[in-house]
Amino acid sequence: METPTLPPQGATKRGGRWRRVRRFIALPLAALALSGCTVPSFGAHAGATTSSKSVYHLWQGFSIGAVIIGGFVVVLFCYAILRFRRKGDNIPRQSQYHLPAEVLYTVIPILVVFGLFAATLVVENKEVANPKTNVTVDVNAFQWGWKFTYPGTSTVVIGQTTQAPTMVIPVNTNVHINLTSTDVIHGFYVKEFNFSRYALPGVLNQFTIQAVKTGTFFGQCTQLCGLYHSLMFFDVKVVTMPQYTAWLASTSNPAAAAEAKATTNQQTDTGVPTKPATSHGDN
Repeated sequence: METPTLPPQGATKRGGRWRRVRRFIALPLAALALSGCTVPSFGAHAGATTSSKSVYHLWQGFSIGAVIIGGFVVVLFCYAILRFRRKGDNIPRQSQYHLPAEVLYTVIPILVVFGLFAATLVVENKEVANPKTNVTVDVNAFQWGWKFTYPGTSTVVIGQTTQAPTMVIPVNTNVHINLTSTDVIHGFYVKEFNFSRYALPGVLNQFTIQAVKTGTFFGQCTQLCGLYHSLMFFDVKVVTMPQYTAWLASTSNPAAAAEAKATTNQQTDTGVPTKPATSHGDN
């Protein structure tokens, strides 16, 4: 019988080492692929308002910083594992009071935290700023719909349950929102705006948004508010200023506004969804 020829011992060691390296590289790549992380957005929306774009850029900065710091830590781990992988009970040479290293790994994390805090503070200040503007919309949430009133005009847009009312605002203009709730806690959320606010009974929440592009954007209630919460949708339509002015003129209807108010009061008193009158022009 012919004796099989065995590969050289060195070749076997090299083959085993190469397999370990391949596994070492494949595991993080597989984890990255399975995470579904999209670059450069890292899973966030670019935003359709000035403040949402700031939030988006902050998210990008946080994500890139996390990747850099995480990669650096992984490199240090890998270096320690490979450099001191010798088997046995031998303990690597120990050292104490290495002042430059201690200053480095203390000061750098502190600077990183201060940098992240400062960037967050700048973006948060933009979020809560309420600059003066001539465009105001009173937004009222109720079970289970929305009412948009434009102060100084007789324009009222209202809809509930199977209806999705549309709030019309001008592009590249600060729009001040007065947000209230008639009954329970609701949530005013527009996905493309990267924005959400509570609508609280007895509390006036105020904020300002400035859309930077035209279009129609989907909004919804984000707080479980009762039986028809899942149907509590609305739209935000962003148009040019001339289109906005023309829309306001075409929808100013005192009789329709009074009827919409009466319908809302009826809904609040009975707690039963009704089909209210709508004054929303050519939305």
